[in-house]
Amino acid sequence: MNRRQLTIGVATTALAAAGQAQAQFRRPQARPAPAQSAPVDHRAVLTEQLSRLPADVQNDVRMFYDLNGWRPVWSAERLNALTLVARKTDAHGFAPTDFFDFVGLAADPASADVRTTAAAMTYARALAEGRVRPETVEELWEMDKNRVDLPTGLSNALATGQLVGWFDGLPPTDIGYTNLSAGYLRYRRLAREGGWPTFAPGGSIEPNTSDSRIPSLIRRLVAEGDLTASAGARLTAEGLNYGDELQTAVRGFQSRHGLLADGRIGPATQRSLGASAEDRARQIALNLERRRWLKRTPSPERIEVNTAAAIMVYWKDGRPVHSNRVVVGTPENQTPSLEKPFASVVANPPWYVPAGIARREILPRGPAYLAANNMYLSNGQVIQRAGPTAALGYVKFELRDSYAIFLHDTPGKAAFNLAMRQRSHGCVRVQGAVEFARLLLSPNSDLLGQFDTAQNTRETKRIQVGREIDVRLLYWTAFVDGQQRVAFREDVYKRDQKLAEALGIAVSLPDVVADGPTDADDVGP
Repeated sequence: MNRRQLTIGVATTALAAAGQAQAQFRRPQARPAPAQSAPVDHRAVLTEQLSRLPADVQNDVRMFYDLNGWRPVWSAERLNALTLVARKTDAHGFAPTDFFDFVGLAADPASADVRTTAAAMTYARALAEGRVRPETVEELWEMDKNRVDLPTGLSNALATGQLVGWFDGLPPTDIGYTNLSAGYLRYRRLAREGGWPTFAPGGSIEPNTSDSRIPSLIRRLVAEGDLTASAGARLTAEGLNYGDELQTAVRGFQSRHGLLADGRIGPATQRSLGASAEDRARQIALNLERRRWLKRTPSPERIEVNTAAAIMVYWKDGRPVHSNRVVVGTPENQTPSLEKPFASVVANPPWYVPAGIARREILPRGPAYLAANNMYLSNGQVIQRAGPTAALGYVKFELRDSYAIFLHDTPGKAAFNLAMRQRSHGCVRVQGAVEFARLLLSPNSDLLGQFDTAQNTRETKRIQVGREIDVRLLYWTAFVDGQQRVAFREDVYKRDQKLAEALGIAVSLPDVVADGPTDADDVGP
């Protein structure tokens, strides 16, 4: 038994003793008549202690004791189970001391039961719904939240002796969360063991050249698994040459970080190499928090867009079946976090230009610009006719109640080849959009035929898909990719930074390096 376990054991014993003392409230002592003491008002005692708790947990604790007859509940057996729960906090990006101070609880036996309940309830809510309300750290966050009746759940778990299992079922149990949790533990271990050498910024390292930073590069790639330990030892012995085998490992690192996988170690790759193991662990913790916000049963057929990675994945029957690159909003015109039902596919859509874009970027260019881009004014509204150069391309994917956010085709295909694809006014441009529309419509041959006919005739036609498909716009800067690697994206929208501040986490992440010029003529949504 280590020192921490011994300390917790002593504290648990003290808490249990306190519980037994409080339990005497339920066993009135026989006294000589007529001098009998007035019975203790259990509710009054516990209510007074409850009033000292933080306001945001008082209602949960009050409901819990209502369910338990306002009696102390934390026996030695239950406290031992709670210490097992506390030992699992690190798997979720927390420290045990974030919620549980068993020594401090034991120091005040009179209020130990209420404060233990409050600690358990606070941790349960963090697992079930997250510690931070998402709408306080994002300008627009409208998704289906997870909701759990925690007082009833905790009460039932204690009554049935299933406390550990109940807590285990509160966080997400899908493979995305559990794999990312495992990744967090790995990066925390790396950080505790000293992480990896700092990569010194400098000039680009070109393939087949020599550089004094090669040894630290090798150690970094080995630490994260982009290069095996045996290959790292062999390449280190070979000197400072940046040869083919090391280039392959670097391309894997670049791909995992959403960078252009060209093997050149330029400014963007060097900045990603400059992140510490501690900062990457904390970045994973932020993304575990984001996943805890969401309901646990997403629609089996859905479209998910990760705006941090600019990637779209189509899920059918609960599994991913198709993915595309996308272009999403710039840092100034961020694509929000939304969950909305898919409405319809529109073949050859005209574009009704939002007033802000029209006022700032189109109308000042004059009538000649409108005519050259197949635009016209109707009752003060700028409209672009459908066509091969139209901003919405050949298809638009409409969402219901989506704040004018939608998915669409685009004539500007070159941006899909860039690593940093945050370049739109907030809507989502889909690579291979026409083929994706055909995939969505393929279960119904009549609807698919209508779409194909409209594509051939260039007729504008709205087609209802006839089934429920959810669209989720997410912001995940750390996730486990298809090769079971922890993948990272830099915090282009600065949402990691804001969430870290709300959670009290100090994190220093690399700045984004754009890999292509801004197109001044790109006025599309």
